[in-house]
Amino acid sequence: MAQFALSASATLTPFERGAKYWSKLFAGSSRRYAGNTIPFTRSPRKGLSFIALGTTMRNGDIMQTIEGEAVLPTYAWPDKQKPRVCILGGGFGGLYTALRLESLVWPNDKKPQVLLVDQSDRFVFKPMLYELLSGEVDAWEIAPRFSDLLVNTTVQFFKDRVKFLQPTDHFEINQLTQTRSGGMVHLESGLLIEYDWLVLALGAEAKLDLVPGAAEFALPFSTLEDACKVDEKLKALERKQFGSNSSPIRVAVVGCGYSGVELAATISERLQDRGVVQAINFETTICPTAPSGNREAALRVLSSRNVQLFLGYFVNCIKKCGEVEVSDNVTKTLEGRDTARQHDHDKLILELQPAQRGLKSQILEADLVLWTVGNKPLVPPLEYYDQPLAFPINGRGQAETDETLRVKGHPRIFAVGDSAAVRDSSGKLLPATAQVAFQQADYAGWNIWAAINNRPLLPFRFQNLGEMMTLGRNDAALSPSFIEGLTLEGPIGHTARKIAYLIRLPTDEHRVKVGISWLAKSAIDSVALLQSSLTKVLSGS
Repeated sequence: MAQFALSASATLTPFERGAKYWSKLFAGSSRRYAGNTIPFTRSPRKGLSFIALGTTMRNGDIMQTIEGEAVLPTYAWPDKQKPRVCILGGGFGGLYTALRLESLVWPNDKKPQVLLVDQSDRFVFKPMLYELLSGEVDAWEIAPRFSDLLVNTTVQFFKDRVKFLQPTDHFEINQLTQTRSGGMVHLESGLLIEYDWLVLALGAEAKLDLVPGAAEFALPFSTLEDACKVDEKLKALERKQFGSNSSPIRVAVVGCGYSGVELAATISERLQDRGVVQAINFETTICPTAPSGNREAALRVLSSRNVQLFLGYFVNCIKKCGEVEVSDNVTKTLEGRDTARQHDHDKLILELQPAQRGLKSQILEADLVLWTVGNKPLVPPLEYYDQPLAFPINGRGQAETDETLRVKGHPRIFAVGDSAAVRDSSGKLLPATAQVAFQQADYAGWNIWAAINNRPLLPFRFQNLGEMMTLGRNDAALSPSFIEGLTLEGPIGHTARKIAYLIRLPTDEHRVKVGISWLAKSAIDSVALLQSSLTKVLSGS
């Protein structure tokens, strides 16, 4: 047993009730889903320190001391003999790797214990975030809770953030030692997780430091929280405009890749004649890497709606209208608009600089700026005692992997999704898309099975199945790779896209619930359309 002395009892009052809770939480497997709230801190000197709970506990349960120095609590895996797999990140790469491990056939003593860690308590099906803005889907359909998805599995979920890693598998490479453990994960809450196999699937976050003012005034669109913020902002602008004769709502979308084009198409359909969408792109075309059929379909949709394309421009800065010096360019650009709007300090000004010859600088005014350019992969830092280590990182900030998805120099660590720099057979870096992450999760799960059972690992081979994009409530474009030159667009493309994503939802139970919900909504929409058509016919007669 290890006794912990109280240095200041007055400061420990909030934690006295927590000792029994933590003992129950980590002593066994009775609690599968948990969140930890006790604030532990990492000391700047050698070793780790924590705020003591003021109680005596058994060695190995929660806390222990080494030569009188306190260390952080370690997560107690339910079974000390079975392999331990820790998956960091619950996106497409992380969650689907966990589900793949669950679906494989294991010898009785080899099935691993799987712990999934994510900063959110919900999985987000990101390709369908745009449908939240159009009202086509409900949040529970594309953002179910991990606890609901994993209820019929042995996968455990923990809500927390990763602070840094302490791997030990590099010792195996150097033949210094051979241990079962692959290293430790340090979470921001102070909890330590010892693992045998680790999967990095932390995804990426929006990179808003590319342009002055972007971090302060622009909204990204990559998470459920982002989508909810954008929806609330649009609702506020719609309420403000309702019943007044004010100028149209102006939304600027920076970036015309898939995300920017899908946002522009969705928002322009939502606002209709009440708003103007301004889409800005560095390239002279939209979706430069997309199949020509998808790009042409998108251009037709955007041109048919109130979308202004500024191609061949980059954003120099974003400022509030009141902070902009009234130059000749600004005055000329804003000329003709009502005086009240010009003096509304809530409006934003975007200064555009030409990226191509023959173009002139532009000044745009916007009520809302959406940022879809650039992302930063979330690869946690490494530390070994007081010596910092580093993953082999490429220019994008992704961990370099071998062909089996193992991080180079770390045979116990796999990386998938945005966290991984994986190349195809020609050496070209694969894009960070949901389709790539789906397939990597399948291989990562299988290769962990192979590693645990001493079987050869499979090299990852990406198979491009095609590309899809939404263009509105009843419009989409889909170009399957197995039929060259074919593009499904309009209502047919929309239906095909929804069916494809329905099949890709995480579990059978969730697919059934969402499928029933979508069928019910489709039936209601069909009845409403029929009633509207009949009303028009009868009124016309």
